[in-house]
Amino acid sequence: MGNLKAFSMSFPKTVEEAVSELPRGRAVDDFTRARILAGGQDLLTEMKEHLVEPERLVNLKGVEGLDEIRELEGGGFEIGALVRLARIASEPRFQDGYAALSEAAVSVATPQIRSAGTLGGNLCQRPRCWYFRSEEARCLKKGGSECLAFSGENKYNAILAGGPSYIVHPSDMAPALVALGAEIVIAGPSGARTMELDRFFTLPSEGSILRENVLLSNEVVTHIRVPAQPTGAVSTYLKFRERESFDFALGAVAFSLVLEGGVIRRARLCLGAVAPIPWRCSSAEEWLVGKTASMKTFKTAGERALFGAKPLEKNQYKVPLSQGLIVKAGQALTAAAQETK
Repeated sequence: MGNLKAFSMSFPKTVEEAVSELPRGRAVDDFTRARILAGGQDLLTEMKEHLVEPERLVNLKGVEGLDEIRELEGGGFEIGALVRLARIASEPRFQDGYAALSEAAVSVATPQIRSAGTLGGNLCQRPRCWYFRSEEARCLKKGGSECLAFSGENKYNAILAGGPSYIVHPSDMAPALVALGAEIVIAGPSGARTMELDRFFTLPSEGSILRENVLLSNEVVTHIRVPAQPTGAVSTYLKFRERESFDFALGAVAFSLVLEGGVIRRARLCLGAVAPIPWRCSSAEEWLVGKTASMKTFKTAGERALFGAKPLEKNQYKVPLSQGLIVKAGQALTAAAQETK
């Protein structure tokens, strides 16, 4: 880990100014020229490790409105990309149906990192695979010929939808937001576009092997919109890690339920740390609707959610771990729904 390459920095005051500082034309996939700086927790580490060496950083901290949380007409929230994770963790409005948001935020790293890290940065952070993060390792995601984790140290790598790269997406906020049906707002040269958050992330077998999402180098994530949750909805985020104080997830579950008389009327389930993207469990969600909430029900849902998993040599533990987290989250939500009556 050597010295940083010299770079310039701009301080735009509006989103439009920020976009104008980014590459255009054929350079939309060229992240070497300019990068967005928000909290900097991940980007600066990338730069120190020489994974990226941009010529210019576009600092968003002076852009008004990106650090605000506002309630949407008709319910739900719009959260600016620069809102700090510490604020989300302590936001009193994120209760019951939105509890997964604050629970995911408080699970991130340390209080110091949460006070600097932003929502947008958490969603856009790069993989933590040690081959990718090692300056000396020439892995597939850095232009090499193979995923070194496949036959190497793969304890932390993907068991679902892996290949040709077996990274896992490191975000805690992403599974929680996907489980709540969130949308992401992206600004570019032609204006803003909005998409469902679970369409924002891309598998290694889709698009560019070098990227993890659809964001172009001339675009900026500006907001996340979380829709109003149904009456009686409850949600949670559970994370299992080796070091309880500040580690990345070995397995994580974001779960949202609507229960009526003990019967599941709606379910949204997303797993973390098992796939290169936040892993939406649509089949398990559909199966859960109409079932009575019980340990047996959630155990079967866990089996459905992990169907098709292909563990590598050293990460077979992720299958029972994730299944157990689904059961635990489902039971917790059942108890929470009874308490809110």
